[in-house]
Amino acid sequence: MELFQYPYMQRALIAALVIGLAAPALGIYLVQRRLALIGDGIGHVALTGVGAGLLLNRSPVLVAVIVASLGAVAVELVRSRGRTSGDLALALLFYGGIAGGVMLVGLSDSTPSNLLAYLFGSLVTISPPDLVTIVVLGAVILVLMVALRPALFAVSHDEEYARVSGLPVRALNMLIAITTAVTVTIAMRAVGVLLISALMVVPVAAAQQVARGFRATMTAAMALGLFAAGSGVWVAATANTAPGASVVLMAITSFLVVALGGAAWRAVRRHRVPAAAPAPEPHEVVLESS
Repeated sequence: MELFQYPYMQRALIAALVIGLAAPALGIYLVQRRLALIGDGIGHVALTGVGAGLLLNRSPVLVAVIVASLGAVAVELVRSRGRTSGDLALALLFYGGIAGGVMLVGLSDSTPSNLLAYLFGSLVTISPPDLVTIVVLGAVILVLMVALRPALFAVSHDEEYARVSGLPVRALNMLIAITTAVTVTIAMRAVGVLLISALMVVPVAAAQQVARGFRATMTAAMALGLFAAGSGVWVAATANTAPGASVVLMAITSFLVVALGGAAWRAVRRHRVPAAAPAPEPHEVVLESS
């Protein structure tokens, strides 16, 4: 724990904890909409924004937010209008985003190590302004996902029902798309664009193993995301491993523990519940009544 006396490690821990809370709070809606992999696609588009920022000598994070948000809105428009399937739109994001990002980074004067920092995360390089951006945007995302939970759940579960109920379906869909882009962008420095989708999805998948109801699942997913982020930073600091990979591996470990523990608990409960007494046959009832 002595490492956490240094300011850069304190910034790394705070940033990871904020992302560990915000990512599952948003990810539960993506899982509900069967768009669990959209974080990967938008992450590749954000990489194009990073390359453009490095090439133009502008803030890579700010440019990435703009480019990723535009990409997320485009995917939502394509999906909602039904011009192409969702998986095809994600494929276009995957391939076009990663190709554009690598090309733009290559055209800039940036070194390959800078690209790796955005691909896989680099918590120890988070500056005080970066931390302020992560905390502010993460708090906004968290507040929106919790405060608008009934409406966002309705849209994610059944768009037609939400539309009949009078909800602004298109605006809510755009909100989910843009907040996904912002979440991916602020998590680039902490987890990396190639791994952030796991932090959105894995805690939700783990919570679904034991929680019942949407609110309980969301709360459990946020708690597991917080645990994965904090423990992942600790593992990275003590074992000198990549922070983004450590956070994701801790999330996967928590999923395995929760899944196995939940299965064992259900098996124990089935053995403890006594078998119901068999119903008497009709001829037995007649004999007893006579």
